[in-house]
Amino acid sequence: MLERKALHGGRRCGLVFAAARHRQAPKRQKRQSPPHPSFDSHAIPGQSQLSSIIKDILPRIAASWYPLQNFRGRHVKNATAALAALLFFLGACSQDNDDVGSSPFDSRYAAMPSTATIITGATVLTGTGERIDNADVLIRDGKIAGIGTGLRASGAEVVDAAGKWVTPGIIDVHSHLGVYPSPGTESHSDGNEATAPVTAEVWVEHSVWPQDPGFVTALAGGVTSLQILPGSANLIGGRGVTLKNVPGRNVMDMKFPGAPHSLKMACGENPKRVYGSRNQSPATRMANVAGYRAAWIAAADYRDKLAAAAEGKGEAPLRDLKLETLVGVLDGEILVHNHCYRADEMSVMLDIAEEFGYKITAFHHAVEAYKIADLLAEADTCAAMWADWWGFKMEAYDGIRENAAIVDQAAACAIIHSDDELGIQVLNQETAKVMGAAAKAGVEIAPEQAIRWITANAARSLGIDDVTGTLEAGKMADLVVWNGNPFSVYTRAERVYIDGALAYEQGNDTVNPMTDFTLGTAAAGGGAQ
Repeated sequence: MLERKALHGGRRCGLVFAAARHRQAPKRQKRQSPPHPSFDSHAIPGQSQLSSIIKDILPRIAASWYPLQNFRGRHVKNATAALAALLFFLGACSQDNDDVGSSPFDSRYAAMPSTATIITGATVLTGTGERIDNADVLIRDGKIAGIGTGLRASGAEVVDAAGKWVTPGIIDVHSHLGVYPSPGTESHSDGNEATAPVTAEVWVEHSVWPQDPGFVTALAGGVTSLQILPGSANLIGGRGVTLKNVPGRNVMDMKFPGAPHSLKMACGENPKRVYGSRNQSPATRMANVAGYRAAWIAAADYRDKLAAAAEGKGEAPLRDLKLETLVGVLDGEILVHNHCYRADEMSVMLDIAEEFGYKITAFHHAVEAYKIADLLAEADTCAAMWADWWGFKMEAYDGIRENAAIVDQAAACAIIHSDDELGIQVLNQETAKVMGAAAKAGVEIAPEQAIRWITANAARSLGIDDVTGTLEAGKMADLVVWNGNPFSVYTRAERVYIDGALAYEQGNDTVNPMTDFTLGTAAAGGGAQ
Protein backbone atom coordinates (compact mmCIF):
# COMPACT_ATOMS: atom_id res chain seq x y z
CA MET A 1 0.00 0.00 0.00
CA LEU A 2 2.88 2.38 0.65
CA GLU A 3 3.78 2.19 -3.00
CA ARG A 4 0.46 3.76 -4.04
CA LYS A 5 -1.28 7.01 -3.20
CA ALA A 6 -4.48 8.90 -3.78
CA LEU A 7 -3.27 11.52 -6.20
CA HIS A 8 -6.72 11.61 -7.73
CA GLY A 9 -8.13 12.76 -4.43
CA GLY A 10 -5.18 14.96 -3.56
CA ARG A 11 -4.82 13.64 -0.01
CA ARG A 12 -1.88 15.46 1.46
CA CYS A 13 -0.49 12.47 3.38
CA GLY A 14 -0.49 10.44 0.17
CA LEU A 15 1.35 13.13 -1.75
CA VAL A 16 3.93 13.71 0.95
CA PHE A 17 4.64 10.04 1.52
CA ALA A 18 4.82 9.43 -2.23
CA ALA A 19 7.30 12.26 -2.61
CA ALA A 20 9.50 10.80 0.11
CA ARG A 21 9.40 7.43 -1.61
CA HIS A 22 10.24 8.91 -4.99
CA ARG A 23 13.54 10.26 -3.73
CA GLN A 24 14.71 6.67 -3.28
CA ALA A 25 13.48 5.41 -6.65
CA PRO A 26 16.11 4.28 -9.17
CA LYS A 27 16.55 6.30 -12.31
CA ARG A 28 14.13 5.21 -15.02
CA GLN A 29 15.77 3.47 -17.93
CA LYS A 30 15.33 4.73 -21.44
CA ARG A 31 11.68 4.83 -22.48
CA GLN A 32 10.66 2.48 -19.72
CA SER A 33 7.71 3.29 -17.58
CA PRO A 34 5.79 1.78 -14.72
CA PRO A 35 3.11 -0.77 -15.54
CA HIS A 36 -0.51 0.21 -15.49
CA PRO A 37 -1.63 0.92 -11.93
CA SER A 38 -3.39 -1.88 -10.16
CA PHE A 39 -6.93 -1.37 -8.96
CA ASP A 40 -5.82 -0.37 -5.47
CA SER A 41 -3.59 2.31 -6.94
CA HIS A 42 -5.74 5.10 -5.57
CA ALA A 43 -5.56 3.85 -2.00
CA ILE A 44 -3.39 5.48 0.62
CA PRO A 45 -2.65 4.22 4.10
CA GLY A 46 -5.67 4.47 6.33
CA GLN A 47 -5.97 4.23 10.08
CA SER A 48 -6.05 0.45 9.96
CA GLN A 49 -2.71 0.40 8.17
CA LEU A 50 -0.80 2.90 10.29
CA SER A 51 0.20 0.31 12.85
CA SER A 52 1.89 -1.82 10.21
CA ILE A 53 3.63 1.27 8.84
CA ILE A 54 4.89 2.17 12.28
CA LYS A 55 6.04 -1.40 12.89
CA ASP A 56 8.01 -1.19 9.67
CA ILE A 57 9.60 2.20 10.27
CA LEU A 58 10.28 2.22 14.02
CA PRO A 59 12.71 -0.73 13.97
CA ARG A 60 14.73 1.19 11.41
CA ILE A 61 14.84 4.15 13.76
CA ALA A 62 15.84 1.88 16.62
CA ALA A 63 18.53 0.28 14.50
CA SER A 64 20.02 3.70 13.84
CA TRP A 65 20.23 4.40 17.58
CA TYR A 66 21.27 0.92 18.69
CA PRO A 67 25.10 1.00 18.41
CA LEU A 68 25.56 3.51 21.24
CA GLN A 69 28.86 1.95 22.21
CA ASN A 70 30.17 2.95 18.77
CA PHE A 71 28.43 6.29 18.77
CA ARG A 72 28.60 8.18 15.50
CA GLY A 73 26.93 11.42 14.57
CA ARG A 74 25.37 9.83 11.53
CA HIS A 75 23.20 7.61 13.74
CA VAL A 76 21.64 10.63 15.37
CA LYS A 77 21.18 12.25 11.99
CA ASN A 78 19.64 9.13 10.41
CA ALA A 79 17.32 8.48 13.33
CA THR A 80 16.25 12.10 13.57
CA ALA A 81 15.50 12.25 9.85
CA ALA A 82 13.53 9.01 9.95
CA LEU A 83 11.55 10.10 12.99
CA ALA A 84 10.87 13.52 11.45
CA ALA A 85 9.59 11.89 8.27
CA LEU A 86 7.32 9.59 10.25
CA LEU A 87 5.93 12.38 12.39
CA PHE A 88 5.42 14.61 9.35
CA PHE A 89 3.58 11.80 7.56
CA LEU A 90 1.33 11.09 10.53
CA GLY A 91 0.69 14.78 11.06
CA ALA A 92 -0.27 15.25 7.44
CA CYS A 93 -2.64 12.31 7.60
CA SER A 94 -4.24 13.65 10.77
CA GLN A 95 -5.38 16.71 8.84
CA ASP A 96 -7.52 14.55 6.56
CA ASN A 97 -10.95 13.12 7.16
CA ASP A 98 -11.22 9.93 9.18
CA ASP A 99 -11.66 7.98 5.96
CA VAL A 100 -8.38 9.04 4.41
CA GLY A 101 -8.66 6.51 1.60
CA SER A 102 -11.72 8.14 0.10
CA SER A 103 -12.09 10.87 -2.49
CA PRO A 104 -15.00 13.27 -2.94
CA PHE A 105 -15.20 11.96 -6.51
CA ASP A 106 -14.90 8.20 -5.98
CA SER A 107 -17.00 5.93 -8.18
CA ARG A 108 -20.45 5.12 -6.87
CA TYR A 109 -21.06 2.58 -9.61
CA ALA A 110 -23.18 -0.39 -8.56
CA ALA A 111 -23.67 -3.23 -11.01
CA MET A 112 -27.24 -3.94 -12.05
CA PRO A 113 -28.76 -7.18 -10.72
CA SER A 114 -27.84 -10.15 -12.86
CA THR A 115 -28.90 -13.78 -13.14
CA ALA A 116 -26.88 -16.84 -14.01
CA THR A 117 -26.90 -17.09 -17.81
CA ILE A 118 -25.45 -19.52 -20.31
CA ILE A 119 -25.10 -18.45 -23.93
CA THR A 120 -24.89 -21.56 -26.08
CA GLY A 121 -23.66 -22.55 -29.52
CA ALA A 122 -22.01 -19.27 -30.51
CA THR A 123 -18.86 -18.36 -32.38
CA VAL A 124 -16.84 -16.73 -29.62
CA LEU A 125 -14.02 -14.23 -30.12
CA THR A 126 -12.43 -14.04 -26.68
CA GLY A 127 -10.32 -10.93 -27.28
CA THR A 128 -7.20 -12.89 -26.40
CA GLY A 129 -6.60 -13.82 -30.04
CA GLU A 130 -8.66 -16.99 -29.78
CA ARG A 131 -11.74 -18.03 -31.74
CA ILE A 132 -13.93 -20.85 -30.42
CA ASP A 133 -16.68 -22.22 -32.66
CA ASN A 134 -19.93 -23.69 -31.30
CA ALA A 135 -18.98 -22.48 -27.83
CA ASP A 136 -20.85 -21.70 -24.65
CA VAL A 137 -20.30 -18.74 -22.33
CA LEU A 138 -21.37 -19.06 -18.71
CA ILE A 139 -22.08 -15.97 -16.60
CA ARG A 140 -22.41 -16.10 -12.81
CA ASP A 141 -22.42 -13.29 -10.26
CA GLY A 142 -21.65 -10.73 -12.94
CA LYS A 143 -18.44 -12.49 -14.01
CA ILE A 144 -17.39 -14.82 -16.78
CA ALA A 145 -17.54 -18.25 -15.14
CA GLY A 146 -16.50 -20.36 -18.08
CA ILE A 147 -16.05 -20.62 -21.85
CA GLY A 148 -16.01 -23.88 -23.77
CA THR A 149 -18.11 -26.47 -25.52
CA GLY A 150 -20.81 -28.54 -23.90
CA LEU A 151 -20.97 -26.51 -20.69
CA ARG A 152 -23.72 -27.30 -18.19
CA ALA A 153 -25.29 -24.86 -15.75
CA SER A 154 -28.32 -25.94 -13.77
CA GLY A 155 -30.75 -23.16 -13.06
CA ALA A 156 -29.14 -20.72 -15.47
CA GLU A 157 -31.10 -18.82 -18.11
CA VAL A 158 -30.28 -20.31 -21.50
CA VAL A 159 -29.71 -18.02 -24.50
CA ASP A 160 -29.58 -19.94 -27.77
CA ALA A 161 -26.87 -18.27 -29.84
CA ALA A 162 -26.57 -20.79 -32.66
CA GLY A 163 -25.39 -18.92 -35.76
CA LYS A 164 -24.52 -15.88 -33.65
CA TRP A 165 -21.23 -14.42 -32.45
CA VAL A 166 -20.14 -13.35 -28.98
CA THR A 167 -17.37 -10.84 -28.30
CA PRO A 168 -16.17 -8.76 -25.38
CA GLY A 169 -18.01 -5.48 -24.99
CA ILE A 170 -16.66 -2.71 -27.19
CA ILE A 171 -14.55 -0.05 -25.49
CA ASP A 172 -14.14 3.40 -27.06
CA VAL A 173 -11.03 5.16 -25.79
CA HIS A 174 -11.87 8.56 -27.28
CA SER A 175 -15.33 9.96 -26.73
CA HIS A 176 -16.83 13.32 -25.84
CA LEU A 177 -20.30 12.03 -25.01
CA GLY A 178 -21.79 13.98 -22.15
CA VAL A 179 -19.47 16.97 -22.61
CA TYR A 180 -20.69 17.80 -26.14
CA PRO A 181 -24.13 16.19 -25.74
CA SER A 182 -27.28 16.30 -27.80
CA PRO A 183 -28.91 18.70 -28.30
CA GLY A 184 -25.76 20.41 -29.52
CA THR A 185 -26.18 23.91 -28.18
CA GLU A 186 -23.47 26.32 -27.05
CA SER A 187 -24.72 26.03 -23.49
CA HIS A 188 -23.96 22.29 -23.65
CA SER A 189 -20.38 22.77 -24.90
CA ASP A 190 -18.27 21.79 -21.89
CA GLY A 191 -15.27 19.97 -23.31
CA ASN A 192 -12.61 22.65 -23.78
CA GLU A 193 -11.45 24.96 -20.98
CA ALA A 194 -9.72 27.11 -23.59
CA THR A 195 -8.61 29.82 -21.17
CA ALA A 196 -4.97 28.81 -20.75
CA PRO A 197 -2.62 26.44 -22.59
CA VAL A 198 -2.25 24.21 -19.52
CA THR A 199 -5.40 23.36 -17.55
CA ALA A 200 -4.37 20.13 -15.86
CA GLU A 201 -6.48 21.10 -12.86
CA VAL A 202 -9.83 20.44 -14.58
CA TRP A 203 -11.53 17.03 -14.54
CA VAL A 204 -13.76 16.24 -17.50
CA GLU A 205 -16.07 14.16 -15.30
CA HIS A 206 -17.36 17.42 -13.84
CA SER A 207 -18.71 18.33 -17.29
CA VAL A 208 -20.36 15.00 -18.15
CA TRP A 209 -24.14 15.14 -18.57
CA PRO A 210 -25.43 11.57 -18.10
CA GLN A 211 -28.65 12.39 -19.97
CA ASP A 212 -26.83 12.59 -23.31
CA PRO A 213 -28.83 10.29 -25.63
CA GLY A 214 -25.52 9.32 -27.20
CA PHE A 215 -24.81 6.93 -24.34
CA VAL A 216 -27.90 4.89 -25.22
CA THR A 217 -27.19 4.77 -28.95
CA ALA A 218 -23.59 3.75 -28.19
CA LEU A 219 -24.94 0.92 -26.03
CA ALA A 220 -27.01 -0.27 -28.98
CA GLY A 221 -23.73 -0.48 -30.89
CA GLY A 222 -22.21 -2.79 -28.29
CA VAL A 223 -20.21 -0.21 -26.31
CA THR A 224 -19.94 -1.26 -22.67
CA SER A 225 -17.18 1.13 -21.49
CA LEU A 226 -15.76 4.37 -22.81
CA GLN A 227 -13.25 7.05 -21.98
CA ILE A 228 -14.50 10.64 -21.93
CA LEU A 229 -11.78 13.18 -22.68
CA PRO A 230 -11.51 16.97 -22.65
CA GLY A 231 -11.10 18.62 -26.03
CA SER A 232 -7.82 19.43 -27.76
CA ALA A 233 -7.65 23.22 -27.56
CA ASN A 234 -4.93 23.14 -24.90
CA LEU A 235 -1.47 21.66 -24.64
CA ILE A 236 -2.69 19.90 -21.50
CA GLY A 237 -6.46 19.86 -21.30
CA GLY A 238 -7.19 18.10 -18.01
CA ARG A 239 -8.12 14.71 -16.65
CA GLY A 240 -10.17 12.16 -18.55
CA VAL A 241 -12.48 9.58 -17.02
CA THR A 242 -13.46 6.00 -17.87
CA LEU A 243 -17.16 5.14 -17.59
CA LYS A 244 -19.34 2.08 -17.60
CA ASN A 245 -22.03 2.66 -20.22
CA VAL A 246 -24.96 2.43 -17.83
CA PRO A 247 -27.66 4.94 -16.88
CA GLY A 248 -26.81 7.16 -13.93
CA ARG A 249 -28.16 10.17 -12.11
CA ASN A 250 -24.67 11.62 -12.14
CA VAL A 251 -21.30 10.68 -13.54
CA MET A 252 -20.17 9.01 -10.30
CA ASP A 253 -22.87 6.37 -10.86
CA MET A 254 -21.20 5.57 -14.19
CA LYS A 255 -17.54 5.90 -13.21
CA PHE A 256 -15.61 2.69 -13.84
CA PRO A 257 -14.60 1.50 -10.37
CA GLY A 258 -10.87 1.67 -9.78
CA ALA A 259 -9.94 2.85 -13.27
CA PRO A 260 -6.99 5.26 -13.25
CA HIS A 261 -7.48 8.80 -14.41
CA SER A 262 -6.02 9.88 -17.72
CA LEU A 263 -4.47 13.17 -18.81
CA LYS A 264 -5.44 14.65 -22.16
CA MET A 265 -2.59 16.31 -24.05
CA ALA A 266 -2.65 17.75 -27.55
CA CYS A 267 0.08 18.62 -29.99
CA GLY A 268 0.08 20.24 -33.38
CA GLU A 269 -2.38 22.63 -34.96
CA ASN A 270 -5.13 22.93 -32.37
CA PRO A 271 -3.28 24.59 -29.45
CA LYS A 272 -1.23 26.87 -31.69
CA ARG A 273 -4.32 27.91 -33.63
CA VAL A 274 -6.42 28.61 -30.52
CA TYR A 275 -3.80 30.71 -28.74
CA GLY A 276 -1.96 32.06 -31.77
CA SER A 277 -5.23 33.58 -32.99
CA ARG A 278 -5.29 35.57 -29.73
CA ASN A 279 -1.67 36.66 -30.19
CA GLN A 280 -0.73 34.45 -27.25
CA SER A 281 1.70 31.59 -26.86
CA PRO A 282 1.79 28.94 -28.18
CA ALA A 283 1.52 30.17 -31.74
CA THR A 284 4.03 27.70 -33.20
CA ARG A 285 4.96 24.07 -32.75
CA MET A 286 8.20 25.07 -31.06
CA ALA A 287 6.19 27.02 -28.49
CA ASN A 288 4.01 23.95 -27.99
CA VAL A 289 7.08 21.96 -26.98
CA ALA A 290 8.35 24.74 -24.73
CA GLY A 291 4.96 24.80 -23.03
CA TYR A 292 4.97 21.06 -22.30
CA ARG A 293 8.49 21.19 -20.90
CA ALA A 294 7.75 24.18 -18.69
CA ALA A 295 4.75 22.37 -17.24
CA TRP A 296 6.75 19.23 -16.44
CA ILE A 297 9.59 21.28 -14.92
CA ALA A 298 7.08 22.96 -12.60
CA ALA A 299 5.59 19.59 -11.68
CA ALA A 300 8.98 18.07 -10.90
CA ASP A 301 9.84 21.07 -8.72
CA TYR A 302 6.54 20.71 -6.85
CA ARG A 303 7.26 17.05 -6.22
CA ASP A 304 10.80 17.86 -5.02
CA LYS A 305 9.43 20.37 -2.53
CA LEU A 306 7.02 17.77 -1.21
CA ALA A 307 9.90 15.33 -0.83
CA ALA A 308 12.00 17.91 0.98
CA ALA A 309 9.14 18.69 3.35
CA ALA A 310 8.74 14.98 4.04
CA GLU A 311 12.37 14.97 5.16
CA GLY A 312 11.80 17.94 7.43
CA LYS A 313 13.52 20.38 5.09
CA GLY A 314 11.07 23.24 4.83
CA GLU A 315 7.33 23.57 4.52
CA ALA A 316 5.26 21.63 2.04
CA PRO A 317 3.97 23.85 -0.79
CA LEU A 318 0.35 24.90 -0.88
CA ARG A 319 -1.83 22.39 -2.63
CA ASP A 320 -1.91 23.06 -6.39
CA LEU A 321 -4.53 21.12 -8.36
CA LYS A 322 -2.74 21.62 -11.66
CA LEU A 323 0.64 20.41 -10.42
CA GLU A 324 -0.99 17.64 -8.40
CA THR A 325 -2.33 16.12 -11.61
CA LEU A 326 1.02 16.44 -13.38
CA VAL A 327 2.84 14.81 -10.46
CA GLY A 328 0.34 11.98 -10.80
CA VAL A 329 1.61 11.46 -14.34
CA LEU A 330 5.26 11.59 -13.29
CA ASP A 331 4.55 8.97 -10.63
CA GLY A 332 2.76 6.66 -13.07
CA GLU A 333 -0.66 7.02 -11.47
CA ILE A 334 -2.33 8.97 -14.29
CA LEU A 335 -2.16 7.75 -17.89
CA VAL A 336 -1.28 10.13 -20.74
CA HIS A 337 -3.55 10.10 -23.80
CA ASN A 338 -2.04 12.39 -26.42
CA HIS A 339 -3.93 13.88 -29.39
CA CYS A 340 -1.30 13.89 -32.16
CA TYR A 341 -1.44 13.36 -35.93
CA ARG A 342 2.02 13.64 -37.48
CA ALA A 343 4.77 11.06 -37.11
CA ASP A 344 7.46 13.65 -36.41
CA GLU A 345 5.42 15.21 -33.61
CA MET A 346 4.64 11.86 -32.03
CA SER A 347 8.37 11.16 -32.02
CA VAL A 348 9.06 14.50 -30.33
CA MET A 349 6.43 13.76 -27.70
CA LEU A 350 8.13 10.43 -26.96
CA ASP A 351 11.38 12.34 -26.48
CA ILE A 352 9.72 14.72 -24.01
CA ALA A 353 8.25 11.79 -22.11
CA GLU A 354 11.71 10.24 -21.90
CA GLU A 355 13.21 13.53 -20.69
CA PHE A 356 10.80 13.77 -17.76
CA GLY A 357 10.39 10.07 -17.04
CA TYR A 358 6.73 9.45 -17.82
CA LYS A 359 4.96 7.27 -20.35
CA ILE A 360 2.58 8.16 -23.15
CA THR A 361 -0.03 5.43 -22.95
CA ALA A 362 -1.64 6.19 -26.30
CA PHE A 363 -1.51 8.63 -29.18
CA HIS A 364 -4.98 9.51 -30.44
CA HIS A 365 -5.94 10.07 -34.08
CA ALA A 366 -2.34 9.17 -35.01
CA VAL A 367 -2.96 9.53 -38.75
CA GLU A 368 0.74 8.91 -39.49
CA ALA A 369 1.28 6.14 -36.92
CA TYR A 370 2.20 3.74 -39.73
CA LYS A 371 5.41 5.73 -40.28
CA ILE A 372 6.66 5.09 -36.73
CA ALA A 373 5.03 1.77 -35.88
CA ASP A 374 8.39 0.38 -34.73
CA LEU A 375 8.92 3.31 -32.36
CA LEU A 376 5.46 2.83 -30.90
CA ALA A 377 6.20 -0.84 -30.29
CA GLU A 378 9.51 0.04 -28.62
CA ALA A 379 7.85 2.63 -26.38
CA ASP A 380 4.90 0.33 -25.56
CA THR A 381 2.60 3.14 -26.67
CA CYS A 382 -0.75 2.44 -28.30
CA ALA A 383 -2.03 4.22 -31.39
CA ALA A 384 -5.77 4.93 -31.35
CA MET A 385 -6.83 5.62 -34.93
CA TRP A 386 -9.75 6.16 -37.27
CA ALA A 387 -10.36 3.72 -40.08
CA ASP A 388 -10.51 6.22 -42.92
CA TRP A 389 -10.93 9.78 -41.71
CA TRP A 390 -8.21 12.21 -42.75
CA GLY A 391 -7.52 15.15 -45.03
CA PHE A 392 -9.65 17.66 -43.12
CA LYS A 393 -6.59 19.70 -42.09
CA MET A 394 -2.92 19.73 -43.05
CA GLU A 395 -1.63 17.67 -40.12
CA ALA A 396 -4.22 15.01 -41.00
CA TYR A 397 -3.26 14.99 -44.69
CA ASP A 398 -1.13 11.87 -45.10
CA GLY A 399 -3.47 9.12 -43.95
CA ILE A 400 -3.86 5.61 -45.36
CA ARG A 401 -6.58 3.00 -44.85
CA GLU A 402 -4.04 0.37 -43.78
CA ASN A 403 -2.79 2.50 -40.86
CA ALA A 404 -4.07 0.33 -38.01
CA ALA A 405 -3.11 -2.88 -39.79
CA ILE A 406 0.49 -1.72 -40.21
CA VAL A 407 0.71 -0.74 -36.55
CA ASP A 408 -0.71 -4.13 -35.60
CA GLN A 409 1.72 -6.01 -37.84
CA ALA A 410 4.63 -4.20 -36.16
CA ALA A 411 3.57 -5.78 -32.84
CA ALA A 412 2.45 -2.40 -31.56
CA CYS A 413 -0.87 -1.74 -29.83
CA ALA A 414 -3.51 -0.78 -32.41
CA ILE A 415 -6.89 0.67 -31.40
CA ILE A 416 -9.84 1.94 -33.42
CA HIS A 417 -11.56 4.88 -31.74
CA SER A 418 -14.44 7.17 -32.64
CA ASP A 419 -14.13 10.77 -31.39
CA ASP A 420 -17.67 11.03 -32.71
CA GLU A 421 -21.19 10.45 -31.41
CA LEU A 422 -22.11 8.53 -34.57
CA GLY A 423 -18.88 6.63 -35.12
CA ILE A 424 -19.06 5.18 -31.62
CA GLN A 425 -22.19 3.28 -32.69
CA VAL A 426 -20.36 1.33 -35.42
CA LEU A 427 -16.82 0.72 -34.19
CA ASN A 428 -17.10 -2.90 -35.30
CA GLN A 429 -17.78 -1.73 -38.85
CA GLU A 430 -14.96 0.83 -38.67
CA THR A 431 -12.67 -2.06 -37.75
CA ALA A 432 -14.01 -4.05 -40.70
CA LYS A 433 -12.98 -1.22 -43.05
CA VAL A 434 -9.36 -1.63 -41.96
CA MET A 435 -9.57 -5.40 -42.36
CA GLY A 436 -10.80 -4.93 -45.92
CA ALA A 437 -8.12 -2.39 -46.81
CA ALA A 438 -5.42 -4.64 -45.38
CA ALA A 439 -6.72 -7.63 -47.35
CA LYS A 440 -6.47 -5.64 -50.58
CA ALA A 441 -2.84 -4.92 -49.67
CA GLY A 442 -2.20 -8.62 -49.12
CA VAL A 443 -2.42 -8.66 -45.31
CA GLU A 444 -5.15 -10.84 -43.84
CA ILE A 445 -6.32 -9.77 -40.37
CA ALA A 446 -8.33 -12.53 -38.74
CA PRO A 447 -11.50 -11.58 -36.82
CA GLU A 448 -10.02 -12.92 -33.58
CA GLN A 449 -7.14 -10.45 -33.96
CA ALA A 450 -9.12 -7.47 -35.23
CA ILE A 451 -11.59 -7.63 -32.34
CA ARG A 452 -8.69 -6.76 -30.02
CA TRP A 453 -8.51 -3.28 -31.56
CA ILE A 454 -11.83 -2.34 -29.96
CA THR A 455 -11.69 -4.52 -26.84
CA ALA A 456 -8.48 -5.85 -25.29
CA ASN A 457 -6.11 -3.18 -26.61
CA ALA A 458 -8.55 -0.44 -25.68
CA ALA A 459 -8.82 -1.83 -22.15
CA ARG A 460 -5.04 -2.00 -21.93
CA SER A 461 -4.70 1.69 -22.79
CA LEU A 462 -7.19 2.59 -20.05
CA GLY A 463 -5.49 0.47 -17.40
CA ILE A 464 -8.52 -1.79 -16.96
CA ASP A 465 -7.39 -4.84 -18.89
CA ASP A 466 -7.06 -6.98 -15.78
CA VAL A 467 -10.83 -6.85 -15.23
CA THR A 468 -12.41 -6.35 -18.66
CA GLY A 469 -11.68 -6.28 -22.40
CA THR A 470 -11.45 -10.05 -22.86
CA LEU A 471 -13.70 -13.03 -22.19
CA GLU A 472 -11.80 -14.91 -19.51
CA ALA A 473 -12.94 -16.61 -16.33
CA GLY A 474 -13.15 -14.17 -13.45
CA LYS A 475 -13.40 -11.02 -15.54
CA MET A 476 -16.42 -8.74 -15.72
CA ALA A 477 -19.14 -10.21 -17.90
CA ASP A 478 -19.12 -7.28 -20.33
CA LEU A 479 -20.03 -8.85 -23.65
CA VAL A 480 -22.08 -8.57 -26.83
CA VAL A 481 -24.18 -11.17 -28.62
CA TRP A 482 -24.23 -10.27 -32.33
CA ASN A 483 -26.75 -11.67 -34.78
CA GLY A 484 -23.90 -12.54 -37.16
CA ASN A 485 -20.26 -11.83 -37.87
CA PRO A 486 -19.60 -8.48 -36.13
CA PHE A 487 -17.48 -7.36 -39.07
CA SER A 488 -20.38 -7.58 -41.51
CA VAL A 489 -22.32 -4.45 -42.38
CA TYR A 490 -25.52 -6.47 -41.97
CA THR A 491 -24.82 -7.41 -38.35
CA ARG A 492 -26.31 -5.74 -35.30
CA ALA A 493 -25.78 -6.07 -31.59
CA GLU A 494 -28.64 -8.27 -30.40
CA ARG A 495 -27.85 -8.36 -26.67
CA VAL A 496 -25.39 -6.37 -24.57
CA TYR A 497 -24.41 -7.46 -21.08
CA ILE A 498 -22.62 -5.27 -18.53
CA ASP A 499 -21.39 -7.03 -15.40
CA GLY A 500 -23.61 -9.94 -16.36
CA ALA A 501 -26.79 -7.86 -16.45
CA LEU A 502 -28.76 -7.54 -19.68
CA ALA A 503 -28.28 -3.84 -20.42
CA TYR A 504 -29.65 -3.82 -23.98
CA GLU A 505 -31.73 -6.15 -26.13
CA GLN A 506 -32.65 -5.25 -29.67
CA GLY A 507 -36.32 -4.27 -29.85
CA ASN A 508 -37.00 -4.77 -26.14
CA ASP A 509 -38.17 -1.44 -24.73
CA THR A 510 -38.70 -2.94 -21.29
CA VAL A 511 -34.93 -3.48 -21.03
CA ASN A 512 -33.41 -0.70 -23.07
CA PRO A 513 -32.67 2.56 -21.25
CA MET A 514 -34.11 5.88 -22.34
CA THR A 515 -32.82 9.27 -21.28
CA ASP A 516 -35.11 11.97 -19.94
CA PHE A 517 -34.29 14.09 -22.98
CA THR A 518 -35.29 11.34 -25.41
CA LEU A 519 -38.43 10.57 -23.44
CA GLY A 520 -39.41 14.22 -23.43
CA THR A 521 -39.13 14.59 -27.21
CA ALA A 522 -40.69 11.25 -28.13
CA ALA A 523 -44.30 12.34 -27.68
CA ALA A 524 -46.04 13.61 -30.77
CA GLY A 525 -46.86 16.91 -29.14
CA GLY A 526 -43.37 17.44 -27.78
CA GLY A 527 -44.37 16.72 -24.18
CA ALA A 528 -43.38 13.83 -21.98
CA GLN A 529 -45.30 10.59 -22.37
